[in-house]
Amino acid sequence: MSIFLPGQKRQYNFFLKNYTEKPQTILVIGSSSELIATLLSEKFNTPVDLIVEDYESLMNSKLVLSGESSITVRIMNFDSTDFSNEQFDLVYAQASISLTNRNKIVKEIKRILKPGGYFSVGETVALRKDYPPFIKDLFDGSNILPLFCEDTEKYYTERKFKVIAKTDLTDTLATFYMDSSKHLKEAERGLSDKEKSYYKKLVNRIGHEANAYLKLGGDKYIGFETLLLMKE
Repeated sequence: MSIFLPGQKRQYNFFLKNYTEKPQTILVIGSSSELIATLLSEKFNTPVDLIVEDYESLMNSKLVLSGESSITVRIMNFDSTDFSNEQFDLVYAQASISLTNRNKIVKEIKRILKPGGYFSVGETVALRKDYPPFIKDLFDGSNILPLFCEDTEKYYTERKFKVIAKTDLTDTLATFYMDSSKHLKEAERGLSDKEKSYYKKLVNRIGHEANAYLKLGGDKYIGFETLLLMKE
């Protein structure tokens, strides 16, 4: 089964390669992260919390995770969760926090991470500081505020995270857009009308992004990086 997010399964594999702890409490942030939550729960034999920001994503996650008792899915604002201070050993976010309110989200993640806790993050990045209007429209339409690719480490070290490892996964984006668009269109055929209404928005958004990336030259401006960080 594939992970239909930028970075695909390579962020998870990179995380496992560089992470040697045994977490007891894990939080996964973002929609379409059900498989990641399942993999983490199975790998570390521990329950996982998964948070999403809207009702449609909640319903979709519950559909995907039907019968999976080790994962609890809830709606929360990523920048103001209901979790306690220093609750988690590990927070994992893949393509889910590169948003206009990233600063508040990262501050919240620091609050709920234990001292010495780890944060695996996948960031949509800008490969150039200046980009054309169609790229800006793409970012704005998805509420994305990308970091410049050369600034990601600095951004997190300034916020008192230690960078354990970092890698560039930009080469996953073309495959992600091709595979995701195809998968979502195929999935639509077997869905109920209610489920189709959710997937229709997703298909349209992915289709728009895929066209910009694959056909209009978006690959010159959009990248993806993953970092494994430790809270100092």
